[in-house]
Amino acid sequence: MEITVCIGSSCHLKGSRDVVAILQRLIDLNGLKDQIELKGAFCMGECAQNGVCVCIDGERYKVQGLNAEAFFNSEVLKRLHEKG
Repeated sequence: MEITVCIGSSCHLKGSRDVVAILQRLIDLNGLKDQIELKGAFCMGECAQNGVCVCIDGERYKVQGLNAEAFFNSEVLKRLHEKG
């Protein structure tokens, strides 16, 4: 699975650093380094939206630090369980 987090200036101001740190911690805690590739990308064209743009295998989501763990549990873990 590939997760891409926007780290462009707008998303940086919206907290992309926190989102990346939380996702990295959750990937590590769940032992998923071999199943998830966490990447950063500059502007993904969603600057006007609330939250940081995060893509999972090309599908876009808006994530904030406050809901990053819930996002991980509901979207990332769910997809991994569906594949497995």
